[in-house]
Amino acid sequence: MAGERLSLALDAGQMDLPETGRIAVFGPRELADIAALPRERVVVIQTTKPAYDVFAHAGYEVALAPEGDFAAAVVVVPRAKALAHLRIAQAAALGGAVYVDGQKTDGVDSLLKACKKRADVGGSFSKAHGKLFWFQGGDFSEWTQSETSEIDGGFETRPGVFSADGIDPASRALSAALPDKLGKHVADLGAGWGYLSREILKRSDVEDLYLVEADHTALDCARVNVTDPRASFHWADATAWEPRARMNAVVMNPPFHTGRAADPDLGRAFIAAAARMLSPSGPLWMGANRHLPYEATLETHFAKVEEVTGDNRFKILRAERPARARR
Repeated sequence: MAGERLSLALDAGQMDLPETGRIAVFGPRELADIAALPRERVVVIQTTKPAYDVFAHAGYEVALAPEGDFAAAVVVVPRAKALAHLRIAQAAALGGAVYVDGQKTDGVDSLLKACKKRADVGGSFSKAHGKLFWFQGGDFSEWTQSETSEIDGGFETRPGVFSADGIDPASRALSAALPDKLGKHVADLGAGWGYLSREILKRSDVEDLYLVEADHTALDCARVNVTDPRASFHWADATAWEPRARMNAVVMNPPFHTGRAADPDLGRAFIAAAARMLSPSGPLWMGANRHLPYEATLETHFAKVEEVTGDNRFKILRAERPARARR
């Protein structure tokens, strides 16, 4: 949708891009989002590993944060309001024209109202259940003040990371269900900002813990929250990551959304990845929302599956004897 609105607004003469200079694009989700922009001038700002790789493989310059001079910036509105504020503030700080594009369901209308209080908005363009608006200058300093926050237990989080305002209850329940011993080599898939990892490292038998997380911002938080030398940090797509050795246990509370839509296939891919990396006797410990249909996938990849605990909101599952070990 972002790419469609940009293209239509440019073709209709509703908005103009600077004729020269680099263009920073914050958080595009797919190649179509930026197809209307001159590829040779675009720098994609992307912190999610799978998306980072998609744009890099397509030949775009990709970075975790903007560096240097930019003539303009495009912000693709994310779901999290605090992250949207932060990205708009970062874009405005670059000094050039800022174009903000988002769906109504992601709060673009309220962002437009908020931006009008801080800058002179030059115009807007509505299409396909969303809106594109643009401005230059303005004071967005207050939107950078919440760049980091500290939550229960002294954990550092940042806008946009999963469960930024508190410990996820499913992760807390999963932590409580873990046994006293997990083995020497353990992977935390989708480790987020490190709550589960810190709990896992309370076990003395763990010699190596691999934190695998696709969100670079969340992983940066984990580096602050998990200081145990047994931990190593891997910015990677957990569904494709390959460990150096077989894991004695895998622990995970995998994501299950793509944008606003529930996507159980993400969790299913996590399950398949866990089965590939586990030793023959290594168990998978998994937290999941109650409504997610993971049991059939678990039974495909493991010989034994059981629900250890749970309630009407979530369930804690344990799977043993990965199928790869039986072949």
